[in-house]
Amino acid sequence: MVKDTPPRWDRRMQQRLARGEAAALGELYDRFASLVHSLAHRVLDDDAAADQVTREVFGYVWENPDAYDPKQGNMRSWVARLTHRQAVHRLREQEAAVQAESGGSTTEDLEQKIRRASVAARADYIVTSMPAPLRAALELAYVQRRDYRQTAADLGVTEDEARRRLRLGLQLLSTANTRPLVEGSSPPGYGRSL
Repeated sequence: MVKDTPPRWDRRMQQRLARGEAAALGELYDRFASLVHSLAHRVLDDDAAADQVTREVFGYVWENPDAYDPKQGNMRSWVARLTHRQAVHRLREQEAAVQAESGGSTTEDLEQKIRRASVAARADYIVTSMPAPLRAALELAYVQRRDYRQTAADLGVTEDEARRRLRLGLQLLSTANTRPLVEGSSPPGYGRSL
């Protein structure tokens, strides 16, 4: 799988952030802001709330650069996990306030809504993180409604290769629903929760 940020870049970025280089935060923001905002928006379905989560995530990264552990994965994944946790936290707060106000929905309804939003956000992240050839095949097949033969012709590959790319892309995408959602669980080495 192609990595968007090499580990060396991740370590250098962490070191620059730890030294308090404002330019490093700007570079990190330029690289990951659209990812953070889109994941937060996918969970919260609210631009203003997604903007707030984006500010909170980058604020956390700025204040806690040592919370990132390169041994646990790349910085992009770490930032995505921080975003997901913060967006789910904000969604729980919003839904709890609505529930207290109206008394209509149950805790089970809230958990189902959070699970659906989390799966959708993970699916978005998987699609944006997968190798470009797999993503292109999936987009042709499922967005532009091409069959595998048309997808092969559009990509300039054999039909077998088109089927292989579609199968691998779908296998990656299917993992979005297999990870259990455990609130408050953070990978080892990732410091305090956001």
